[in-house]
Amino acid sequence: MQSFDTDVRNRIIKLVKGILEQNSLMADVTSSAKLVDVGLTSMDMVNLMLGVEAEFDFTIPQAEITPENFQSVETLERMVATQLQLANAA
Repeated sequence: MQSFDTDVRNRIIKLVKGILEQNSLMADVTSSAKLVDVGLTSMDMVNLMLGVEAEFDFTIPQAEITPENFQSVETLERMVATQLQLANAA
């Protein structure tokens, strides 16, 4: 389970860093850092949401598209892991 969590976290961090690079920003993206604090705008959050859906091959349910879930890599990671577990259980 640990390697699964690490893989999900690393993939999300890579997505966040990719968006920051598109904006010519560099930041130390840690799992607990608030995404707005590292430089993501509301438009970047939309791109991140789309990137997460593409990266993990699932559609984020409307109910899960909340500011709380997109607060940090950590909160996003929890939401992604939950959605992947639900998808695998189906």
